[in-house]
Amino acid sequence: MTEPASGQPGVGVRFDWGPAGAAELSRVCAVLVLVDVLSFSTAVEVAVGRGIRVHPFPWHNQAADYAERIGAVAAVPREAARPEHPWSLSPAALRSAPMVDELVLPEAHGAAICAAAGSTGAPVVAAGLRNAAAVGRWLLHQGYGASEAPVGVIAAGERWSDGTIRPCVADQLGSAAVLDSLSTAPGGLSVEAAVALATLSGVPDVPAAVRGSVAGRELAAAGFVEDVEIAVRTGSSTVPVLRHDAFTDAS
Repeated sequence: MTEPASGQPGVGVRFDWGPAGAAELSRVCAVLVLVDVLSFSTAVEVAVGRGIRVHPFPWHNQAADYAERIGAVAAVPREAARPEHPWSLSPAALRSAPMVDELVLPEAHGAAICAAAGSTGAPVVAAGLRNAAAVGRWLLHQGYGASEAPVGVIAAGERWSDGTIRPCVADQLGSAAVLDSLSTAPGGLSVEAAVALATLSGVPDVPAAVRGSVAGRELAAAGFVEDVEIAVRTGSSTVPVLRHDAFTDAS
């Protein structure tokens, strides 16, 4: 059966946006890379880097019950964190919170994409600006990026109040950083991936662009400047891979 054009056939590295893009590429790619810089992917990377197994979960109101069933701690929204329960979507909070073995991380967008993509059986990698280079190296070392084992890079984006996808600078640039690390993949890049990668050439200061973006300014205005600063720091070697319902470090 001929692969539809929407799956970007014939190449090793592909790119799309949001849950619909993830659903499309998960059908045809051997592995998906989720990029949700502010802040799901960054929160996963920080927690997994500490040795915590992270369970993505799409529903906040059911997270505590699910965590209790699997013997985990449930994270809460940033604004709901308290000294007695500091685990939240905030990367800064997760960096300093007491160590736990298992963490349920509910998030209506990034975690929902993970859950849907993971249901296909393909591994899902959480990436951002912090670990883009490490993720690319790991994928190529594992043999991904050939036309017969394609990588699908998904920029999560934000959401408008009506639930539609709001493309955002942080995920555009985070995806471009991942695509840059995959630029030598033997199967080459799709047109969509190549155009997304080209974003980097027009942005001389990536951290400044993320700070000044709508999403970056929203987080800063809400009092979470440190979450933005953590997200734009590069050089992490952690490669969170979702298998058996939890992210662990594959590096």
